[in-house]
Amino acid sequence: MFDNRLSTAELLIQGCVRALHRGSPRAELFLRRRPPSRLLTRSGSRKSRSQEDEWRTKNKTVLTYITAAGVGMIGLSYAAVPLYRLYCQATGLGGAAVAGHDADQVETMKPVKERIIKVSFNADTHASIQWNFRPQQTEIYVVPGETALAFYRAKNPTDKPIIGISTYNVVPFDAGQYFNKIQCFCFEEQRLNPHEEVDMPVFFYIDPEFDDDPRMARVDTITLSYTFFEAKEGQNLPLPGYD
Repeated sequence: MFDNRLSTAELLIQGCVRALHRGSPRAELFLRRRPPSRLLTRSGSRKSRSQEDEWRTKNKTVLTYITAAGVGMIGLSYAAVPLYRLYCQATGLGGAAVAGHDADQVETMKPVKERIIKVSFNADTHASIQWNFRPQQTEIYVVPGETALAFYRAKNPTDKPIIGISTYNVVPFDAGQYFNKIQCFCFEEQRLNPHEEVDMPVFFYIDPEFDDDPRMARVDTITLSYTFFEAKEGQNLPLPGYD
């Protein structure tokens, strides 16, 4: 019986071969039959696995870039405040008085006697610090190219030592680039012991070029304002000239 089955299979194979040679439609239909579903499932699963691996690799790469960008942005945010503050002090942007001075310029600059400017002084304290802080004078009159000295007074009325730090601005903002401070207590930590009281000097001058700037033609009053904060680790002071 086995021999009969074998011979039958041989006959079928021979018939298929003959049909192929003759170009039989049945043979072509036989050849076009889809492979078994098991084979399709296996090949499809292989493709899906390779696609999943590819997407995982891409997602890891994107996540790495996002993490790096986030770390970079955090670093820039911490560095932005001190860097911008230095830029403001160097250029007078945002109402910040220009830091430092040229000793030769101070000695050789010529006062503009016919241009009298009133400089008003203001003092504020943030809610974080329990100090009494006020200017010793409300206003003084100066001329461009002439140095002037003013004082602020700070007192710690509490029973514990407090460390404070101040920021400042100049109004109008455009006048900040001409307001030069030779000596100042801003951005420096000031420690006051319980019930201690100190005077803080501000030595400054207005650049003679103030009189040559058309934007300053109608400016006859400049306000210098200081605000004290309690010095705490990680605290960011507001930028000069902005609330």
